[in-house]
Order: sequence, then structure tokens, then C-alpha cells
Amino acid sequence: MRILVVEDDPRISADVCSALKAAGYLTDTATDGEDAWFRGDTEDYDLVVLDLGLPQMDGLTVLKKWRDAKRKMPVIALTARGSWMERVEGIDAGADDYLPKPFRMEELLARIRALVRRSSGQASSLITTGALTLDERVMRVSLSGVPIDLAPLEYRAVAYLMHNLGRVVPQGELSEHIHGSVDANDSNAIEVLIGRIRRKIGGDFIKTRRGFGYLVEEDTP
Repeated sequence: MRILVVEDDPRISADVCSALKAAGYLTDTATDGEDAWFRGDTEDYDLVVLDLGLPQMDGLTVLKKWRDAKRKMPVIALTARGSWMERVEGIDAGADDYLPKPFRMEELLARIRALVRRSSGQASSLITTGALTLDERVMRVSLSGVPIDLAPLEYRAVAYLMHNLGRVVPQGELSEHIHGSVDANDSNAIEVLIGRIRRKIGGDFIKTRRGFGYLVEEDTP
């Protein structure tokens, strides 16, 4: 999962990014509104943590421009100003959630998990298909209740595919959301990565659709 952290306070930005990385997320950062708007308008993020008090272009303006451009990624708005009017303005501008500063990092992570679940159509932090279960609260993938030892990159790949159950994820999209970029060498790297994961969880869960991408199917009734 790829998250953009937009915060002009270097200490807060570093703390948020550190917590997100420890929770298995890939992060990019922006420190002003112009850079934030450009990144959010040209890159695909699973979620944005957006401070509203930004230099060059304020966060509300950035958010409105994204929504006017039909950018639909979930956004958590942060602000040091806790008035109810600003919360209303942020939500009306297109924010999906709102967190006043100061905040506890555990609460921010919980809200991020909830928004990522909601945007992928999942109601619980436990995502299950067949005997395979992802528990994003503790960053664990289990097979028939037995935890699987996955490297961070392997976990991110499984988590992204599990959040997109039933949808074929193109190879370039998967690479972008677990590496943060796509280049000519990523194709072989992704194939090797998927091969390693299959050896750990079994070859039937991740299916290859030649020329299209990878798929983890939903349980069928």
C-alpha cells in the first residue's frame, strides 16, 4: 500500500512516515501544497495524509483541486486548528476522515486501516479467502491459522492483492504500489517475488492472467 504524507513540519512528517513504514506501508512525502497537488494528481496512492496548514497552497485548496480532477484516493485531513467549522469545510471539500493535532499515532494508523479497507470494499481488518487470511492489524498472513513468514516486500504484495480480491492487478500497478515506481526491470522482479510468495503460501492462491496481471480470487458461495 502506497501512502502520500503531506506535512510541512519535518518532525511530524518523519514520525508519521516512520510509523507507516513500520506498519508495512510505502510512503512518499510532500512539504508544500504545490508539490502535494502535483504528486496526488500524477501518481496513484492508496491514501493521503494531508495537513491543511500548508505553504504555497493550503490543504483545502489542494483537496478541492484533486476532487475536481476526479482523484478518488481516500484522504485523512490533519490540522492544528480544531474548530468544528474547519472540520465541516474539510469534509465538504472531499476529506474522508479528519484528525486534529496533536494525535496518537495508534489512532492515525487505525483510521488509515479503516479507510483502506473501505476503499477496497472490505468491512473487517481480517480479509480471508479460502484458508488464507490477512490480519492487517498485526501485519500477518496465515494459512489455515498458521502464520507465514513473509519478508516486508512479500507482505506488501500479498496485502495489496488481498485488498483487491477478485480483480486482476496489472503487473505495473502491483510494482508501483509495493516499490513506489515502475521501470523496465520491474517485470522480472515481480515475477521472482510472486514465485517466492507462491512457494510459501501455495501456488493456487495467486493466479497469473497472462498479459493482464495477477489475481487472488474471492471465495465463491
